Amino acid sequence: MTSRPRRNAGAPTRAGIAYSKLREDILGGRFTPGQQLRFAEMVDLYQCSIGALREALHLLASTGLVESEAQLGFRVVSVSADDLVDLTTARSEIEVLALKYAIRDGDVNWEAKAVAAHHLLERAPQFSDAEKGIFTEEWAVAHAAFHQALLNGCSNRRILSTALSLRDSAELYRRWSVPLGHDLGRNIAGEHRAILDATIRRDRDEAGKLLASHIQHTTKSLLTVLQNESSSKEKVATPS
Repeated sequence: MTSRPRRNAGAPTRAGIAYSKLREDILGGRFTPGQQLRFAEMVDLYQCSIGALREALHLLASTGLVESEAQLGFRVVSVSADDLVDLTTARSEIEVLALKYAIRDGDVNWEAKAVAAHHLLERAPQFSDAEKGIFTEEWAVAHAAFHQALLNGCSNRRILSTALSLRDSAELYRRWSVPLGHDLGRNIAGEHRAILDATIRRDRDEAGKLLASHIQHTTKSLLTVLQNESSSKEKVATPS
């Protein structure tokens, strides 16, 4: 009797591939806030079945990047100043908690990966347009990788998963509300170095305080951009 070939347990599923590609496109701005995600378009775009795509969309909904609407399907989440404030409060609690767990539980391999991720971030060119304050894609990827490397030492999978999901939601705001680099009084590189140094010293309280300040400073810049965009739309909508 011929036995069936076993599927490689480590191989990504079609739904997993669709999830990764769609997540990348949402974070990269290919789909805009509030945009309807049409099955026919995406099946063709990602070369997958409707079943695999539906599974990918449910996974993305669980991370907060898309939302399901009765009778309408799925759409990319919308952005708003109120939601950003709520998101920042959640991140300041959960992401900081994840970092404190990582400092408590992370081993030397975790430390080494965090240091390596910071090294790549430091070496990445920061701006594609320094005058306008627009970050390069290389820096954006290295920035996300550095923060994830810090959190990866957290041994509580639930806390880590939630913290990373919140970071994805925050990345949407950062990608869609540019530029941010115009805040010339801010030393972003210095903030990252200080967080890393406190982490390597295993100073949980200091690292947590620095990370919370880093998150809140970014939110302050994002809120300024969102409020300016809202004011501009109101001026266009109001007859002069």
